[in-house]
Amino acid sequence: MMMIPYMVLAFSIKNILIAGAAVGVLGLILGVALGIFGKIFFVAVDEREVEVRECLPGNNCGGCGYAGCDGLAAAIVKGEAPVNGCPVANAEAHAAIGAIMGQEAGAVEKKVAFVKCSGTCDKTERKYNYYGINDCRKAMLVPGQGDKMCSYGCLGFGSCVSACAFDAIHVVDGVAVVDKEKCVSCGKCVAACPKNLIEIVPYSAPVAVACSSLDKGKDVRVACKTGCIGCSICVKQCEFDAIHVEDNLAKIDYSKCTGCGKCAEKCPQKIIVAR
Repeated sequence: MMMIPYMVLAFSIKNILIAGAAVGVLGLILGVALGIFGKIFFVAVDEREVEVRECLPGNNCGGCGYAGCDGLAAAIVKGEAPVNGCPVANAEAHAAIGAIMGQEAGAVEKKVAFVKCSGTCDKTERKYNYYGINDCRKAMLVPGQGDKMCSYGCLGFGSCVSACAFDAIHVVDGVAVVDKEKCVSCGKCVAACPKNLIEIVPYSAPVAVACSSLDKGKDVRVACKTGCIGCSICVKQCEFDAIHVEDNLAKIDYSKCTGCGKCAEKCPQKIIVAR
């Protein structure tokens, strides 16, 4: 067995010790430098921002229009966002944030998402069989922007479902349906829908138009057994000027709607639905 000469061994140990010392000194220098630079470039954080952030739910859904709860907390403290700006937080959280900021939170009407389509599998016609990726945005790339005859209808592949962090939307019989009790109106499903079928409506809205087609009545009938045909019967029934037909589609003004239900009762296509 070959023996390592004593001088070589001593030289190796010496090199290791020197290298270790050099690393230690370098680390000390860097630590001191970071500490100095940290003080030089230190940005004071308003304590209220931390307190407001603790009141927010932490979902980071972006429904407030800011990049997560940290962004909203900073905006509230700067006066750039209202104290009740979080659509997910409840009234108690809004009140707590208002107390921190010395403001009244005010009442916030709960809102939820609604899918403006009633073209379920038994009601809509199809142009062809789609065998691609089950994603609405991918299906939009094929000819005709989907397999359904109605070019405005829900594709039913669940891009909105994947976007929802609250399990509040699911595809049922080919059409996305929102669970209004779980929905927090964060708006992610709205952004995810390539057909722009989902809108945010008041939770208390008694009725909604479950259609988005802008086609003329005769074309709607060819594509779907249900769907707004722009007949204006609902307009004639409403005593409060709360519903009008625009571009062949009935639209409800919720600030005027009293929930009498006459428009839904008389709609021949039954696409004004109770909520």
